[in-house]
Amino acid sequence: MSFFNHNAKEIHCKIVYYGPSLGGKTTNIQWIYQHTAQDQKSKLAVLNTDVERTLFFDFLPLNIGEIRGYRTRFHLYSVPGQIVYDASRKLILKGLDGVVFVADSQMERMEENVESLRNLERNLESQGYNIREIPLVIQYNKRDLPNAASMRELRTHLNLYNSPEFEATASEGKGVTESLKIISKSIINVLKGGTTI
Repeated sequence: MSFFNHNAKEIHCKIVYYGPSLGGKTTNIQWIYQHTAQDQKSKLAVLNTDVERTLFFDFLPLNIGEIRGYRTRFHLYSVPGQIVYDASRKLILKGLDGVVFVADSQMERMEENVESLRNLERNLESQGYNIREIPLVIQYNKRDLPNAASMRELRTHLNLYNSPEFEATASEGKGVTESLKIISKSIINVLKGGTTI
């Protein structure tokens, strides 16, 4: 749910990076942060507890353009990967505009990916969202590893909603910008009265 700051003439949109633990959510956000111009971003905030970590920052991409005279500012959040921190996940999902689901491509992580996707669907539903109606991008991370599952297998198990999808190696920035661009465009399209991409 976008927030309109009428004084600053900005629309604030929230993108949440969701997925299993150690799948690459944090790496995505850190890479984006490091490659965003200093004058276009806020400070990177890290909420650490003994066992979980959440990162967030906001930035104002200058190449997006305006919507009815308003600039668009994006707030990027990562959720804790472990299911036991479901309360934190639910809190971070409040007021979201779009989700980048970061899957770990390793064969042995498939079950965790599937469970995390189910958890996302349940948590969205509990807040009145329909996963089929929100902007959603599926990112298959760690494609560079020798034990990566085939794209066909990943799609079969994880792209249940025919969402835009990207292969990625977030540690090298591959697929990171592409995922962000498509989720941003989809959110902008919804704000303009269209449907998700």
